[in-house]
Amino acid sequence: MSENQGESLTMHAMLVVWGQFGHCLGLIEPLGAVPLHQKTVVHPPQTKVIEYLVATLGGVKHLQDISRSAHPLDQDNQVAKAWGQNGWADYSGVSRTLTELTLAEAQQIVQVLDQLSQPLIDQEVRLALHRQARLVYDGDLTGRPVSNTSTTYPNATYGHMDDEIRLGYQAALLSLRSPTYGRLWLSVTPHPGDTVSCTQAEALVLAAEVTTGMRPLRRTALVQQRLHGLAQQEAELLADVQQAEQKLRAVQEGLRATQAQVQHWQQQVAAHQRPDQAGQPPEHPHSQLGQAQAKLATYQGRQVRRERAVADAEQRLTRQQTRLTVCQAEEAGLQARLARYERDNATNAAPIQASFRLDAGFGTRANLALLIELGYEVYSKPYGTWLLARLKRQGGAAATWTPVGGNAEMLAWPALVLDDFPYPLDLALERFYAGSELRHSVLVHFGVDSVTTDLPGWFTHYNGRQTIEAGIKEGKGVFWLHHLKVRSAAALFLQEHFATFAANYIRWAALWLTTQCAQLPTGWQDPAHLAVKQQVAVGAHTSAWITWFGQDCLLRFTDHSVFAGRSLRVKREWAYQPLLPFPKSCGFEAF
Repeated sequence: MSENQGESLTMHAMLVVWGQFGHCLGLIEPLGAVPLHQKTVVHPPQTKVIEYLVATLGGVKHLQDISRSAHPLDQDNQVAKAWGQNGWADYSGVSRTLTELTLAEAQQIVQVLDQLSQPLIDQEVRLALHRQARLVYDGDLTGRPVSNTSTTYPNATYGHMDDEIRLGYQAALLSLRSPTYGRLWLSVTPHPGDTVSCTQAEALVLAAEVTTGMRPLRRTALVQQRLHGLAQQEAELLADVQQAEQKLRAVQEGLRATQAQVQHWQQQVAAHQRPDQAGQPPEHPHSQLGQAQAKLATYQGRQVRRERAVADAEQRLTRQQTRLTVCQAEEAGLQARLARYERDNATNAAPIQASFRLDAGFGTRANLALLIELGYEVYSKPYGTWLLARLKRQGGAAATWTPVGGNAEMLAWPALVLDDFPYPLDLALERFYAGSELRHSVLVHFGVDSVTTDLPGWFTHYNGRQTIEAGIKEGKGVFWLHHLKVRSAAALFLQEHFATFAANYIRWAALWLTTQCAQLPTGWQDPAHLAVKQQVAVGAHTSAWITWFGQDCLLRFTDHSVFAGRSLRVKREWAYQPLLPFPKSCGFEAF
C-alpha cells in the first residue's frame, strides 16, 4: 500500500464509495471498453456514459445539474478518481454523447450491466429458494409522462398515466422478492405510452424465466383437460353449424318456390289485363284479373317474409361459423401451447415453485389462464368488473366478514367453478372504507396455498406487492424518472436501465459496505430495509475529506455534513464467493 497522499475534499461522499464498489464489482473497465462510434475530443464517450451512470446514482434531477448545481459533479475530481476517470465532462458533452448513441450501442452498455448483475441475481435466486421454497415475482406497468405539448420526445404517445391521459411512455417492470435486499429489479422494458398492462403479462413471465434461468413445471394436465372440453364444444358447434346450414337451405328453397309463384301470377295478371285498363279503377275481385292480382299480392308478401327469413338464417349461420372458427383457433393455439409446454417440461432440469403477484390491469381471463398453465401460483385481481357484481350477490347481506386489515374485511370462496373461466379459482370479496365511502374489490388466487383458510395471510401476501409499487415510487422520487433527462430513443432506453441498475447497485454496495465499515449511519446497515433515499439525496451530496492509500481510501465526513464524526475505510476488495454452477431450466422460447 502506498503512502498517505494527503486529504482532498469531495462534495459527493457516497459517489466516491460507490466508485470503489464499482471496481470490486468489475463494472468500470467493461463499461469503458464498450465500442462507441463517437470520437474523443477531451473526454472519451465511454467516460461520459459512466458520468451519466454516476449522475443517476446521485439522483440528478436534470442533466444540467451535473454542471450547474450548487456543487457540480463535473468539478469533483475525487469522484472521477474513485470511478477510474481522469475527469468529467460538462453536462452539454454528456448530452451530446447520449443523443448520438445508437440503440445497438445502448443495448451493448445494458448487456454489460446484465452480465455483472447475473451472479448476484443467481445468488439471491438460490437463497430465496432455500429460505422461501419458491420465487416470488411482482410485475407492474408505470407511466413516464412528458408535457402534453411536447413534440421532441420520439415515439411518445398518449396513454393512461398518473390517473389521467398523458403524453409519454410506459415501462414494464419486474422484481424479485429478495431475502437479502428486499427487492431486486430483474428487468425493465420501455414501451409506447398507449401500452396497457393486459398486453404485458406474457412478456413479464418470459423476462422472469430468462433472467433467473428457472421455471416451474407447466401444468400440461390442465391444458389437456381444457382441450378435451374444447373438443366437446367444437362438436356441439359443428352440429349447430350443420343445423343452421339445413335451416338456411330450407328457407332458401321456400324463397325460390315463392319467387316462382310471384313470377307465375305476374304473368297471369299481364295475360288478363287489357291495354285500355291502364289507369282505370281496380278490377272486380271475383274476375279472373282480380283473382290473379290477389294471388300476386299474397305471394309478394310471402316473398318479403321469406327474404327476411333467409337473411336471418344467413346471419345465424355466420354467427355459428364464427363461433366454430374461434373455437377451432383456440383449440389449435392450445395444441401448440401443449406441445411447447411438454418440451419445456422435458428440458426442465430443475423445476421450481414460483408465484406472480399482479394488479387488476393484468388480470384478464386470458392472462390468468396463461399464468396458471405456465405453472405459477397466481395472486391477482380480476380485470374490470368481471367478478365483482356476482360475488357481491353471492355474499349477500347475511354474510360473515373476516377482518384482515385496519379497515378491511373479506369473504372467500375456495375453488369456485365459473361458467366463463376454464379452471376453479379461490376468490375473495374485500370491502374497505376510503374516507366515508364503502368500496369493494376482488382477490383471485390459483395454486397450492390454502388462502381461504387464512384470509389475513392472503390479504397481507397479496398486498406485499406494494414492494414493487415502492420501487416505482423510489424510481420517480429518488432517481427522478418522472423527469426524463434525455430525448433520444437510445438514451431513453439507457435511462430506464440505468435507474433500475442503480437501485440494485446501491443495495449490493450496502451489503459490501457492512463488511468494510463499522460506523455506518442508522438505516444503512440492512440492505433489505435500506434508506436509499437518504443515501442518494443526502449521502451522495454531502462533504467528506478523502485520504487515498493507493487504491483504498479513508473517508471522513466533514463537520458540515449531517454525518459529521463518522469515517469510512473503503478498500477495493470484496470477499464475494461466486456460486458454483447450479441446475437451471433451459430451452427457453418465446410464447
